[in-house]
Amino acid sequence: MKQKSTGLIFVYTGDGKGKTTAAVGAAVRAAGQGMRVLIIQFMKGQPGIGIKKGLARCHLPITLLQFGREGFVHSRACETIDIYLAYQGLKAFQNAMETGTYHMIILDEINVAIDYGLLDLEDVLEIVQNKSSGLHLILTGRNAKEPLCAMADLVTEMREIKHHYQRGVSAQIGIEM
Repeated sequence: MKQKSTGLIFVYTGDGKGKTTAAVGAAVRAAGQGMRVLIIQFMKGQPGIGIKKGLARCHLPITLLQFGREGFVHSRACETIDIYLAYQGLKAFQNAMETGTYHMIILDEINVAIDYGLLDLEDVLEIVQNKSSGLHLILTGRNAKEPLCAMADLVTEMREIKHHYQRGVSAQIGIEM
């Protein structure tokens, strides 16, 4: 007898490393159970990142869409193109929910997009509140806003205790990229 799925909302936030990695782990676990997964990355447009390459090689029912310029936006003084791309990602999220194609949708770095002012919190809340009862949502990124945390079923804060950057070690292929 197959258990009926209750769609949950997870928020992975905090200054520590591992938010996207945790979300991708959940995506792989869901795909292993036959679920279709959509990952929408906000503020990311790197074509050669390890997650993108790895998912392409695995042939899992996971779709990854990027809505950002190549490189990561490091400044709150974002350009109009960054706002446009973020709203294109939000529109893709809304369209995906309306089709009912996916069992899980991951909104990677959406919390940062909100924090940087690329997306309006109220716009995001309105769409999230209209999710179907069986859809699982995962929202990642630093500085998650309280209303999103309040509506979530699980909130995990990643806290940095020690990081190799502190010793001058740069991002490593297969670890951060």
